[in-house]
Amino acid sequence: MIFLWIVLGVVGGLVGLIALCALFTIVISLFVKDKDYDKNSGFFRFLLYFWTVFGIITIRIKIKVTGNNDLPKGRILFVSNHRSKFDPILCWWIFRKYKLAFLSKKENFKVPFFGKIIRKCCFMAIDRENPRNAMKTIIRSAELIKKDEVSIGVYPEGTRSKTLELLPFHDGVFKIAKMAGCPVVAITAKGTENISKNFPKRKTEVCFDVVDVVSAEEVANLSTHEISARVRAKMIENLGE
Repeated sequence: MIFLWIVLGVVGGLVGLIALCALFTIVISLFVKDKDYDKNSGFFRFLLYFWTVFGIITIRIKIKVTGNNDLPKGRILFVSNHRSKFDPILCWWIFRKYKLAFLSKKENFKVPFFGKIIRKCCFMAIDRENPRNAMKTIIRSAELIKKDEVSIGVYPEGTRSKTLELLPFHDGVFKIAKMAGCPVVAITAKGTENISKNFPKRKTEVCFDVVDVVSAEEVANLSTHEISARVRAKMIENLGE
């Protein structure tokens, strides 16, 4: 009986602590303005990682990563296929030392308190309907890389693939690497589409593979179309399409 009370006390304490952390996050997010930020906030990035780890543990996601031992140092443009809303969440945790900031649809910035946190971590909304506005975001992304503020994550498909097949790429996103003079790292995500289906009954195993690294020198010598074609070919080979 004493042991049971101890367990209940520990569980109750953890629940209370999580609730307190959630309340603190909500309150602090109220002071974040709806604008783009040029400085990555270490405090808000800590909150981002804290809640990411909490989600990974709660949802029971088992992550396997391959090919990440020889990644270049410094800021990078990360590109990946897109199968699930969990793709960027897991990606910014796996490659956390690069301080990833994703280009995302503007609706994500309206999610309560979460949208505020990612703003302070230099995430940016990209206007898919207006090429001029999209180019402004691309230029700003390159500037953040050059200032060594964050690395940038993008999905060249532009949206999630509901069929899981790799969709055509928008070559324009590779202009970020050309302007910033940085390497491009290509990643594939597998299994993330099962997370929502498996929770809460079972855990989900996901895999992230680094399939190609286009060096800064190669980026300088290749066109955006050539970079896009190379990266896409590597992804297709890895995905077995």
